[in-house]
Amino acid sequence: MSPTSPATAALEVDQTPDPYTAACPTRTVLDRVGDRWTMLVLLLLAQRTHRFSELSRAIEGISPKVLTQTLRGLERDGLLVREVHAEVPPRVEYTLTPLGGTLVDAVAGLDRWARVHIGEVEAARAAYDAG
Repeated sequence: MSPTSPATAALEVDQTPDPYTAACPTRTVLDRVGDRWTMLVLLLLAQRTHRFSELSRAIEGISPKVLTQTLRGLERDGLLVREVHAEVPPRVEYTLTPLGGTLVDAVAGLDRWARVHIGEVEAARAAYDAG
């Protein structure tokens, strides 16, 4: 086994994504995953396949336009698949991909954290606003 040369080591480090740099492509993934609508869609699709109307009814406050944009973005990123069934009217279903499934634990962890700590966050906001 040959030792890694300094030039090779620098190349390996330079190829590691660094979201703190402006040109890092991981920023687009972080933007997608950090979006509240994305998180809610992922959590629902983790349970089972859903139709557009089911997602729309389940996620209060999301407009059809924003839901469409969110679903298209997730499909583009390979996190879900859109399946159109040849029926009249057409039936469209959304299902997580294996890649999307790998994200569910992280998103579910944020959901759990928010549910557990919402009281503390609200108290901190109230104290700040009174302040």
